[in-house]
This record gives sequence, structure tokens and C-alpha cells, in this order.
Amino acid sequence: MLRTTLVLTLLLTAGFAAACGDDDTPTAPTDPPVAVTEPFSGTLTLNGAATHSFIVQRAGTATATLTALSPDSAAVISLSLGTWNGQSCQIILANDAATTNSSVVGNASAGNFCIRVLDVGRLTAPTDYTVTVQHF
Repeated sequence: MLRTTLVLTLLLTAGFAAACGDDDTPTAPTDPPVAVTEPFSGTLTLNGAATHSFIVQRAGTATATLTALSPDSAAVISLSLGTWNGQSCQIILANDAATTNSSVVGNASAGNFCIRVLDVGRLTAPTDYTVTVQHF
């Protein structure tokens, strides 16, 4: 009986000792945020507008840059950045005098966003555009 008690005591002690240890919860490595770059393009008609939506995965800066206008790279249009609800773009920031290389920059949390390009009455012909959006 003494031997059985001794063996049980040793087994229980070994079990408790094995359960004790480093209480720190291991953490996963944190990857630095990687910027996502998305190009959007189309043709803006006289008095027309176009909207493109995108998804931000991580909070950070969102930048929309008007990278090309053709045939007139000096044309003036409106470039806006906003939130997307699935049907419309709620404008948050706008540059109503955007030309090639103009940007709109804002802080964004994770969610659905949009850019909008718009003729502000200054186009004289349909104009091809490219907008590059960079976000995290």
C-alpha cells in the first residue's frame, strides 16, 4: 500500500510539474502592413462621372492619384475619395481642380471605399483617365 501511494504521489507530482512552465502565450509574428496598389481607368464623358469601389483590409493611409488623362493631360476634373455602401459613393474628400498627378489623401479604417471622377464642366471632349489607389 505504501508503495502504491508513493507511486501515485510521484505520478501526480510529475503531472503537476509538467503542467507548470512558461505561462506566456506565444504570439504570432506581426507582419508589417503591405501597401496595395489598384489602378482604375475608363472614359469620362462630357458632364459625366464614374465611380470605382475598393476594399481596405487594414487601417492606414489611402491615396488616390490621377495618373493619366488623355488626350489632354492638362484637363481639369474632380477626383474624390469616399465610402462605398454598395450602391453609392459618399464623398469624404474631393479635389475639384484635379489634373494629372493630383492626389487625394485620407486616413482609412478597414472597410469599403470608393473613388469618383467627375467632369466639372471643363472637358471639351471625352477623356480617358487612370486613377491609382494605394492603401493598406
